[in-house]
Amino acid sequence: MTLTDTLQTSFKTVVSYRVRSLLIVLAMALGVAAVVVLTALGDGARNYVINQFSSIGTNLLVVLPGRAETSGSFLGAVLGQTPRDLTLKDAQLLGRLPQIRRYAPLNVGAAELSAANRLREVTVLGSTANLIPIRHMKLAQGSFLAHGTERSAQIVLGAKIANEFFPRSQAIGQRVRLGDNRFLVSGVLASQGESMGFNTDEIVIIPIDYAQALFNTTSLFRILIEAKSHSEIESAKQAILATMRQSHDGEDDTTVITQDAILATFDRVLQALTLAVAGIAAISLIVAGILVMNVMLVSVNQRTAEIGLLKAIGATSADIRRLFFAEAVWLSLAGAILGFLLGQFGSLMLRLAYPQLPAWAPAWASIAGILVALITGILASLLPASQAARLDAVKALGKK
Repeated sequence: MTLTDTLQTSFKTVVSYRVRSLLIVLAMALGVAAVVVLTALGDGARNYVINQFSSIGTNLLVVLPGRAETSGSFLGAVLGQTPRDLTLKDAQLLGRLPQIRRYAPLNVGAAELSAANRLREVTVLGSTANLIPIRHMKLAQGSFLAHGTERSAQIVLGAKIANEFFPRSQAIGQRVRLGDNRFLVSGVLASQGESMGFNTDEIVIIPIDYAQALFNTTSLFRILIEAKSHSEIESAKQAILATMRQSHDGEDDTTVITQDAILATFDRVLQALTLAVAGIAAISLIVAGILVMNVMLVSVNQRTAEIGLLKAIGATSADIRRLFFAEAVWLSLAGAILGFLLGQFGSLMLRLAYPQLPAWAPAWASIAGILVALITGILASLLPASQAARLDAVKALGKK
């Protein structure tokens, strides 16, 4: 039999056994669709997290009190002492480093905001004017701590807070009470929604001095730092650690986290998770392959007379084997294409249901799903094809 004869005969056989073929195609399609949809979900989650982290700043470094590692290098830990707190003096020292473009000391807490006969608890950020550009926030109206007003009692309201307290009037210039202090509304943040679990629409920002007085503390929660360029991030990190060591009497009790390190860690973890999910989905293709093998073994028994007739008119064992291989290719190819289309439709539904999630299946996942489906189908046809090729023509024709 020529290749054309083999392909035509196998295609006619696939079409003639509709129910059997449909079951195999659906099994393959569901396996491929699962690979495409789940990898789209995993890769979409990875890209979402990376985009969220990228949006919080550029060339960003975060200084935290204490060591992230559980090392024995900090003598104070042995003596039962706690690491030294970060202070405004520390922040000012770091701001003088040549690698640093700007810095923003940060305190975070909660307090009651009242104005216009309304009262609610809000998240309070205490910082300087540099917080806005470092965190890539935008002001829809007004300003925050403009030159010459650094020590005035100003407050910036999140978009939702401003609309809630002043729905029918301009928020700028209004007086509000935060805790026991009165503040002048100098700005309103542009609506940016939630980012990394932090909703900037529901925060207020006040000067760092007032925040420390409000929370009765002289320590800082964090120091946010923006390096002058991406190439200077590592040197800035080392300079920060050296400066803090010198400021804290030689103690290594400060941790510096770079944005790149956070992104790289999340990227590795989520990429591994995507591969694991794809592997789990690929198991369904193996199950589909077992179904193909079982159905084709039954098919051999049902088509004994047909195989005997083909051998009687000159078909060799190799021809019979190729015939079954071709049937497996047709079925696997149809299942792979249908599965790819179903997977793309499923990814589209994910994007429509969750617009913020970029659930696009990576090209490698779609290609791998189709190839695995084809290979699984062909491998599953090996045993049925060999069994069919071994049939004796006379005995096969003698069976009813």
